[in-house]
Amino acid sequence: MCMTLKATNENLPPNVIRQLAKELKNLDESPPEGINVIVNDDDFTTIFADIEGPAGTPYENGVFRMKLLLSRDFPQSPPKGFFLTKIFHPNIATSGEICVNTLKKDWNPGLGLRHVLLVVRCLLIEPFPESALNEQAGKMLLENYEEYARHARLYTGIHALKPKNKSKTGAISESTTALNVDKSSTASIENTPSMPPAVSTSTSSRAFGTSLQDQNPTVSDPAVGAAAARKKDGPMASKAPLDKKKMDARKKSLKRL
Repeated sequence: MCMTLKATNENLPPNVIRQLAKELKNLDESPPEGINVIVNDDDFTTIFADIEGPAGTPYENGVFRMKLLLSRDFPQSPPKGFFLTKIFHPNIATSGEICVNTLKKDWNPGLGLRHVLLVVRCLLIEPFPESALNEQAGKMLLENYEEYARHARLYTGIHALKPKNKSKTGAISESTTALNVDKSSTASIENTPSMPPAVSTSTSSRAFGTSLQDQNPTVSDPAVGAAAARKKDGPMASKAPLDKKKMDARKKSLKRL
């Protein structure tokens, strides 16, 4: 079987090697959406690729590794495709073999590797249960799509690789650092004992409708000083003149006697 045979570039004609080298360079410099080709310069007969699960399918958020095996008479005969990552799909056998017309009766020597890889990824979007290699998946897809999708998502979550984050790492680390700083600042403020707010003297004075001079009169004002003294001495200060008047009245009454 071609799966077990170890082929090298020497098994391919020079013109095919040149064409493959050109195609692989193009795939490396301008990869198709959701497809990453892994190039081995020492062996063009085995092409590895990572396929991202298309959005809106049960394979979303998963990356599936596959390989294309090229025989000696390629491109006259189609490559054979296999998924190395376990996947629940009607057109992919439990052994990983891919069943798609492009790699069988619809093969054309003019079709390139890019076209083949795009067809394989499209197969994840639109399976063909009528030509199923995985009969359980095909039957389930036809009879109960929700159950089929649940199984496919389960396989994806268990076996598929995780997609790499395409966002800029620097931007993420900077925003994360800023977020952590904000959190630590907030935490330190929340943990600090609350202190009464400082109130300006002018604001507090206006709030009570008075001034600090009214609240704390100085002795330099005679009237204010006298009033303060009377307030300080209390009732004893006002009682002294009354006693003096009583004594004067007693003296007058004694003179009359």
